[in-house]
Amino acid sequence: MTHELDVLESQTGIRIDKFLADEFPELSRSYIQKLIKEEQITVNGKRIKANYKVSPADMVVMNEPELKEPDILAEDIPLDILYEDSDLLIVNKPKGMVVHPSAGHYSGTLVNALMYYCKDDLSGINGVMRPGIVHRIDMDTTGSLLVCKNDFTHQNLAEQLKEHSIKRVYHAIVHGVLKEDEGTIDAPIGRHPIDRKKMSINYKNGKEAVTHYKVIQRFKDYTYIQCQLETGRTHQIRVHMASIKHPLLGDAVYGPAKCPFKLQGQTLHAKMIGIVHPRTNEYVEADAPLPEYFVSLLKKLENLN
Repeated sequence: MTHELDVLESQTGIRIDKFLADEFPELSRSYIQKLIKEEQITVNGKRIKANYKVSPADMVVMNEPELKEPDILAEDIPLDILYEDSDLLIVNKPKGMVVHPSAGHYSGTLVNALMYYCKDDLSGINGVMRPGIVHRIDMDTTGSLLVCKNDFTHQNLAEQLKEHSIKRVYHAIVHGVLKEDEGTIDAPIGRHPIDRKKMSINYKNGKEAVTHYKVIQRFKDYTYIQCQLETGRTHQIRVHMASIKHPLLGDAVYGPAKCPFKLQGQTLHAKMIGIVHPRTNEYVEADAPLPEYFVSLLKKLENLN
């Protein structure tokens, strides 16, 4: 796969390997340096070294070799299956599990587990790195995730995602006490102009993003909320809630660096997902119970009231 990238003014003077690592967070700098040595990365059509510093006049081209099937191994990792039939699965993804392999990270992912469980019954539309995967949730986000067993199902569900007709409800705990019982955040999301590993509200280059939120319970310094997505942008709930000064508890990327509780990333759970079944046209819904850490945290917050 070939990527062509322009350099922003704010990125002037950044080393080429760091520049690309910021643009592609799933790629390690050592992997990028390997591509540079193999002359798979050029600047203005010329070979460069890993310490080359980019400027706004540069056109960076990276040829990322396609990974072959042997790069991904089936692994006997337990799956929490909420729903299954001959066309699809809905799994409850645990905290800390990456959805699919990426360069330098090939094992322990949901895809490795799915390849063992489903064998060859996974859609191939997204290639050998993402068999069966039609959408993602972050590594430290838990809950409901759709998996497609064939291309027919994948194409249909991808269209439902595009049309925003899939019902997706998340539960989260945010900093601060929300005054309103409910609200809607309608603000486009795009790559952060300076920190390319982050997303941000971006009215110039962002894509439409709409999140509806509703208060479930208020605590002394935090609020337990439900969020329903109209769109599915990267880090959407995390960015949107941070934009109204209520970042997710545990989210060191978009919220406070220090957390008063021992947490592994943001308190965000994909509680429910609802689709129109591609083959039967019947509505199918799966509900993922709150993970143990989330329930325990809610009890702690109640005791602090």
